[in-house]
Amino acid sequence: MTNRSFHPGPRRGAATASTGALARVPTGVLVRVLAGVTAVALAAGCSAGDPGRADGAGPTAGAGSRHASPPDIAPERTPGTPRTLAANLAVPWAIAFLPGGDALVTERDSARLLRVTPSGRVSQVGVIEGVDPGGEGGLLGVAVSPTFARDHYVFVYFTAASTNHIVRYRYDTALSDPVKILDGIPKGRIHNGGRLAFGPDGYLYASTGETGDPALSQALGSLGGKILRMTMDGRPAPGNPFDNVIWSYGHRNVQGMAWDPAGRMYATEFGQNAFDEVNRIEKGHNYGWPAVEGFGGGGDYTDPLLTWTPAEASPSGMAYAGGSLWVAALRGQRLWQIPLTSDGKVGKPIARYRGEYGRLRAVAASPDGKALYMSTSNKDGRGSPKDDDDRVLVVPLQ
Repeated sequence: MTNRSFHPGPRRGAATASTGALARVPTGVLVRVLAGVTAVALAAGCSAGDPGRADGAGPTAGAGSRHASPPDIAPERTPGTPRTLAANLAVPWAIAFLPGGDALVTERDSARLLRVTPSGRVSQVGVIEGVDPGGEGGLLGVAVSPTFARDHYVFVYFTAASTNHIVRYRYDTALSDPVKILDGIPKGRIHNGGRLAFGPDGYLYASTGETGDPALSQALGSLGGKILRMTMDGRPAPGNPFDNVIWSYGHRNVQGMAWDPAGRMYATEFGQNAFDEVNRIEKGHNYGWPAVEGFGGGGDYTDPLLTWTPAEASPSGMAYAGGSLWVAALRGQRLWQIPLTSDGKVGKPIARYRGEYGRLRAVAASPDGKALYMSTSNKDGRGSPKDDDDRVLVVPLQ
């Protein structure tokens, strides 16, 4: 593999990813962050073995509250009855579409990248070299270049021996020419982030976790607990706020990202004990972890759009289609539909398929916008798999 990794930390003399503990925390925030970190730094590294929480659980870190319930908004489209497209998979973690409509699907623990046709034929594209699965790590996100017809690029995010990597491949009939475009993303047994997606601006976004070390979320010298924005070579995208690849920070563990037709960005985030979140992601904003969980961040932090309890959600993948955000819930074992107004306001979430398919991990809108693809995650060590698990399901939108 060609070594083309880049310096992950901020320029202008800030600490690197390997040394930054609380580098360049904004003035006025540091005192509050240190107070939160003091309370939780040793205890809040969530136990990966806790079966009750999708990503572990630990003591609540910061102040927070549940906001008033959002208004009822009639959804534009409703989901129909899911059908099984592919079965007997092993922790299908992410789904991305090729231009012809076939889906690329990652398997977290096997490190296999699969290709699934609209008729349900499954073939192996390849086994990704260098994946070191364990805990919540392994082969995670996948993204297809928006100019795939010209460059044939496919990107994967995976846990390696010492860090998480983003690697670019060429994909014709097989994977070739691997280029590591970014490494230095902290690795842990928990909270590895892992989602990859191209935004409407044509740049590659990646979500990372804080690996159970809450201080990393506030450290602009670390890539942990962030959303990243980069070129296809792994360089900081033009307009990034900190002269590096960081787009937003103060995240605990983001595993879902989506954009509405107006280009507004949204993300799901695992809370700790109190509140899981859906956030509107904006350039350079601080989303508060570990000082605050849920609402109540005040002027220093950006509040979420809405929250759930972990038992209701433990949110993973996210997609936009048919006027709504769709969120796959792990512990909550349901698909959440969140209607949106034209100006990006959220309505009251609607629970779909509660308990019918077990833990749900990935959700992606089909290229024509007429269906959702979602995956189960019942073989991830925290579910109760059925004989045909794990599956990729197709949900028609009516």
